[in-house]
Amino acid sequence: MSVAFRREGDEEHLEPKFEIPIPPGPNLVTPRGLRLIGERVVELEARIAQLEAESAEESEIKAAKRDLRYWQTRQITAELAPTPDGDTVEIGTTVTFKLAGKTRELSIVGDDEADPAAGLVSWTAPLARAMIGAEAGEFVEFNDREDAIEVMGIAAPTLS
Repeated sequence: MSVAFRREGDEEHLEPKFEIPIPPGPNLVTPRGLRLIGERVVELEARIAQLEAESAEESEIKAAKRDLRYWQTRQITAELAPTPDGDTVEIGTTVTFKLAGKTRELSIVGDDEADPAAGLVSWTAPLARAMIGAEAGEFVEFNDREDAIEVMGIAAPTLS
């Protein structure tokens, strides 16, 4: 039989598992975000120890280790954002604004802490980037429209 048709094992033909992509740029975090990253690292370390003690499938252990590498990298590269004073929109502030006639509120947080459904938007998101540096009462450009967003209020951090 030709070498081309011989299989050593199933493992050599599986799709490769790539590392979880790290968002580009600095890893700015809020104090809450830094705490959540630390908790995730501890949780994954415990999960890996449990999986190894139970002799779980190798693929499950590898997936948990891959997740741990991601969160350890995020923990190591985390930069605590300066504490906002509430005068301008910054990472860590909660902003009340009007967009397309609707009043909305969101908090600007780090990439890993973002949860748009809960009103937590990453500081790298286009909407957040448009408002960063604005003051209450100011209009800012968004989606090629001047005065698209009216910043109505800014609150200092309340996330814990």
